Amino acid sequence: MYRNVRNKSTIPALFAQTVALNPDKPALIYEATGEVWSFRDLQQRCHAVAHWARDQGWTEGDVVALLLESHPVVVALWLGLAMVGVEAAFINHNLRQHSLSHCVSVSGARAMVFGTEMTEAVSEVTDSLRPDMVLFRVGEQKDEETPSNIRAQSLDTLLSRSPTHPPSYKLRKEFHDRLFYIYTSGTTGMPKAAIVVHSRYFRIAAFGFHSFGLRPEDVIYTCLPLYHSAGTIMGVGQCLLFGVTVVIRRKFSASRFWDDCVKHSCTVIQYIGEICRYLLAQPFVQRFRIQRVGEFYGATECNCSLINIDGKVGSCGFNSRILPSFYPIRLVRVQRDSNALLRDSQGLCIPCQPGEPGMLVGRINDVDPLRRFDGYADRDSTSQKIAHNVFRMGDSAYVSGVEGKAGMAAIAHAGGQIDLDAFLSTVQKALPSYARPVFLRLMPSVDTTGTFKIQKTRLQNEGFKPQDTSDKIYFLNSGAGGYEAVTDELFRAIVEGEVSL
Repeated sequence: MYRNVRNKSTIPALFAQTVALNPDKPALIYEATGEVWSFRDLQQRCHAVAHWARDQGWTEGDVVALLLESHPVVVALWLGLAMVGVEAAFINHNLRQHSLSHCVSVSGARAMVFGTEMTEAVSEVTDSLRPDMVLFRVGEQKDEETPSNIRAQSLDTLLSRSPTHPPSYKLRKEFHDRLFYIYTSGTTGMPKAAIVVHSRYFRIAAFGFHSFGLRPEDVIYTCLPLYHSAGTIMGVGQCLLFGVTVVIRRKFSASRFWDDCVKHSCTVIQYIGEICRYLLAQPFVQRFRIQRVGEFYGATECNCSLINIDGKVGSCGFNSRILPSFYPIRLVRVQRDSNALLRDSQGLCIPCQPGEPGMLVGRINDVDPLRRFDGYADRDSTSQKIAHNVFRMGDSAYVSGVEGKAGMAAIAHAGGQIDLDAFLSTVQKALPSYARPVFLRLMPSVDTTGTFKIQKTRLQNEGFKPQDTSDKIYFLNSGAGGYEAVTDELFRAIVEGEVSL
């Protein structure tokens, strides 16, 4: 890290060093087609993107939004843009309508590149985009298939005419300057654009490579979305910085997962918690003689990651009791209802004891690449994630939060019928699948405090168990395609795992 600070390194420059060592080695493999890009191929495609960006008149600090499903071209786009200092904003391709237009708007993007599979989603927000927004389309699409309100240029055509030699441009950005934006999930509000600087990209990727004992000859299988830091940094970063071959799948498939790994001779798989639950339906550690399972917790923007490198079952990581000042992170006590940080008599946060749940915080040091917090594109969102007087008076710390899945929506509904099918249809159009409420609770009124703040604690404690009240609880049965009333029998079936969420 410190050597790269001294050398004013950037990710494109470090990638160029990797290409020089492995020009003909496979860099990226697209599982859907079997297409293989060597490191030289990838670099040339990046150069074409860089020349195209310069031809558009974009300069360092300009932003281009990317709205595509996972494909090697996503890597060529953001890395090629970075070669000339243009910053990509990775838009979650599950977003629709207001959430989608919000993410494009908050990035300040001058242009958007979208895949043809996203044409309908783009057509829904075209009128809300800035008037001078330029649209580029990736993938084949007939003119009659393009909605009349979309005026998009074919990026494939433009890149085919673009030179593949390095652009004659000297990048002014350095190791701590902005690389791109990755958004938070937006399950508890609108997604926030987290700033990723070159040093953060390197830190996350290098952390994975060295902590988990990866080797340049490994082949990594990733089915994680490339709009997510796990896929585009922890996964693809192994390719760009360490010469590892990465197999990219468009999206996760439980039925194809192991067949894909065998087909491509993968030695490393990448997963997040949800995926592991599916794979654990079959005992894979013993079945496949997996020697090592490495796990970590982190967020794109955080400065307080945790790691389990010992394969300890049930571990959520650790912080050093020997060198606590080297990487100052801590679990601190919070109020159960509000998750507000609890303070001692001196006004400082109260550390948790071993085994005690709490909020993860990390001390901020803007001159230390391991401890800096670069925040979000929106300053208000940045300030909300910073607490003061945490470890000692006068300091600042990043607060990890408790943002999670959207499980239940409690709705104040005073009598009458509610059209649950119409409600679901509206929700499906406006929210990505992970943000749609799995449970609905219809109640005469919503509990509030004396200052009219919503009281969620009772509802959280009661969960989705049928109550002896006038409240009605419904469950989103994805198989049946609609909400159905939660009965005692359905509650039992869900709890015992007979019905899938």
